[in-house]
Amino acid sequence: MPAETSPSPDAASGEKPAATLANWRTLPFNRWAFQHVGELITTERIANAADDVWKLHNAAHSFDDFRVRAQGGEMLDFTSFLEATATDALVILRDGVVACEYYAHGMTAQTPHIIMSASKSITGLLAGILAGRGTLDLDADVTALLPEIAATAYRGATLRQMLDMRTGIVLDLDATRDYAAAAGWDALAPEQPPSDLKRFYQSLSIKPQPHGGSFRYTSANIDLLGWAIERASGRRFAQLVSELIWQPLGAEQPASITLDRGGLARATGGFSMTARDFARLGQMMLDGGARDGRAIVPSAWIDDLWTNGDRAAWKSGEWPKLFSYRSMSYRGGWYVVDDEPRMMFAMGIHGQNLFVDPTNRLVIAKLSSQGTPVDNAAWAVTHRALPELRRGFAG
Repeated sequence: MPAETSPSPDAASGEKPAATLANWRTLPFNRWAFQHVGELITTERIANAADDVWKLHNAAHSFDDFRVRAQGGEMLDFTSFLEATATDALVILRDGVVACEYYAHGMTAQTPHIIMSASKSITGLLAGILAGRGTLDLDADVTALLPEIAATAYRGATLRQMLDMRTGIVLDLDATRDYAAAAGWDALAPEQPPSDLKRFYQSLSIKPQPHGGSFRYTSANIDLLGWAIERASGRRFAQLVSELIWQPLGAEQPASITLDRGGLARATGGFSMTARDFARLGQMMLDGGARDGRAIVPSAWIDDLWTNGDRAAWKSGEWPKLFSYRSMSYRGGWYVVDDEPRMMFAMGIHGQNLFVDPTNRLVIAKLSSQGTPVDNAAWAVTHRALPELRRGFAG
């Protein structure tokens, strides 16, 4: 098993590289920035329960026989695979026990790292908890909760359709630019006035299209869902995550979420957390939404994720050709694979992954700093590595 690597020169010296809002998602700046998001963007703390940590025991596992084919055809051993996919941290749990723990590029077990769009999966779990409590009606139109956007293309879209990426929202180039500016993750151009997400949604002027059709990945759906969750609950998004997920989960460290310029949580991509706590989240999913038998997410919601995704909507949607799996769906912010062994996973740009494999009792949490948002070669070799990782535990 690879040992923990030494911190990078920047991390070791404490020096902040020249990372800014203009470059923080590009190499070489992202390796530092993904671990220090709060120094670039306003964030809100998600408190853990320091006196109630879910203890993880260790039983190191050898991956000496691991081999996976890279896109160029060469065979990679375990360490080469991690390096080729710009891995910052990897935690593998087998039966809830840490079988592998790896850190690079300044990461440690205590370092938070942004998980990008894997955040959508956590927002989905929060929605499921609130729906189970009767606080959130997922069949309601979003404009019933947020009448401020009743005149926009979101009219008629339900919270469920937003959560499952089945709205008719298609952002054109102008709307995409305005959304990026409103989210607070990018430097504003000289001619751009300061904006925020609420103003973006209220002024959205794209052409309405029917809702409820094929899978269409639109990150703006989940930021809007975050606003709807705050409206329905009367609570701050980060406070809800802390109270309903992070503290009962037994997270070892606080998490955080980025805020836009108006203070709204970036529910679609703004969570940062340690790799160990990311893995704890996966173990909770593996255990049916519970920690040590104590329910966190309703088991009915977990069952719904596994069984009620619309496979036809996925097959006719944007991405089926990107995946080699025969049968998939997207449900509640999670990608669900029906092929044996069944699996669900959370995924974010630049190489963030959380794989949950109940058949083999495996959880794989992988945090990365890949140089492009979608590195097809790294994405493909990561998915090809999964059978090899399973094989390593066979017998």
